[in-house]
Amino acid sequence: MDLYFTGLIIGVATFVIIGIFHPMVIKGEYYFGVGCWKAFLLMGIVSVAASLFVADVLWSTLLAVWGTSSFWSIGEVFEQRKRVEKGWFPKREVK
Repeated sequence: MDLYFTGLIIGVATFVIIGIFHPMVIKGEYYFGVGCWKAFLLMGIVSVAASLFVADVLWSTLLAVWGTSSFWSIGEVFEQRKRVEKGWFPKREVK
């Protein structure tokens, strides 16, 4: 019986990538405000474009997951601002 781990690796890595983006959104909004959406856009474009040129299915998929998570994070940055306004997260006081 042959076992193929590519799908499992992609699933676990996707979970980890999403877990990485959660604090990136929180810290990005805290330190840079909603203007950090541009960094997520650039990261998304580069990652998705790179996924088109990588022949290996595993790495191409992970690049695409990273890129689409970047795009998703753009909306989350603006949602994070609302969560801060509600008092759910601390607001950075600029000195």
